[in-house]
Amino acid sequence: MTLGWPLAASFLAVLVLVPIIRKAALRLRFVDLPTKRKAHQAPVPLMGGLAIYLGFMAVLFAREGWTSFTAALATGGTLLLLTGLLDDYYKSKGREFPVWPRLLVYLIASTVPLWYGIGIEGITNPYGQGMLFFPVWLVWLSTAAWVFGITNMINFIDGVDGLAAGITAISSITLMIISLWKDQPDSAVVAAILAGACLAFLLYNFHPAKIFMGDAGAIFLGYTLALVAIHGAFKSATFLSVLVPLLALGVPIMDTVIVFARRFKEHKGLHRADKLHTHHALMKWGLTQTQTVSFLYLIGALFSLLSLLVLLVNR
Repeated sequence: MTLGWPLAASFLAVLVLVPIIRKAALRLRFVDLPTKRKAHQAPVPLMGGLAIYLGFMAVLFAREGWTSFTAALATGGTLLLLTGLLDDYYKSKGREFPVWPRLLVYLIASTVPLWYGIGIEGITNPYGQGMLFFPVWLVWLSTAAWVFGITNMINFIDGVDGLAAGITAISSITLMIISLWKDQPDSAVVAAILAGACLAFLLYNFHPAKIFMGDAGAIFLGYTLALVAIHGAFKSATFLSVLVPLLALGVPIMDTVIVFARRFKEHKGLHRADKLHTHHALMKWGLTQTQTVSFLYLIGALFSLLSLLVLLVNR
């Protein structure tokens, strides 16, 4: 199968949409205001996530139509995008949207794949043929925990120009290769579309960023990555190959573990925004934004190569 045109189509769609949405954001004053915690010094348009969402969805349904997989992507993705836009709107007015309503929506969205019969159902039996299927409660728990976790982890790393979009592009390409390897074309196509959308957005979002994706874009990307991994890399996973999707998403997972460990050690709320993320630490050590992002791209690429090596060893 060819994945060139879905990737190219989403790339072109986002490439065209971003300038249009950027102008609208400036006109509406829908911008991210500078704060002590943020690296930018001037207001930046904050509706880039909408461009990613529209470009992705247009190509997704043109290529795949309405299936349980695309329905899960659209339902959960739309719910999260709208919540993220509301959160971003509050930020543009110098206010904070309450955390608990957001968390409730994230929890609901994390169960959406299960509504459509998509979940982490079990692992391959290491001692014989067939699968070891999880009980229903564990299917729901593992699926919801994975989706909730990855959705928020991509949002956590969206702190410097180009980081979230670039890491998502690297992870998407990795999951695309894994899906092709495992003969899962639907997952491969969605991963290709996501990669194209992120690569186009990077042209506007790499330092110095002309537009931000905002929480709306970051949580949408995280949700989509999580669902692609469930529909692809987690299917027929063995004990060892469970590492494959974990490594493919290694940078956001690594960053979250480090940040939560630091917050716990310093007795801070786990949901509180701070400057304890990996990218903050690297910049504190003297790296520029470009050097920081490039270094984390390299780490992401190494994680991805390691995930492919695990897949190769475990075939």
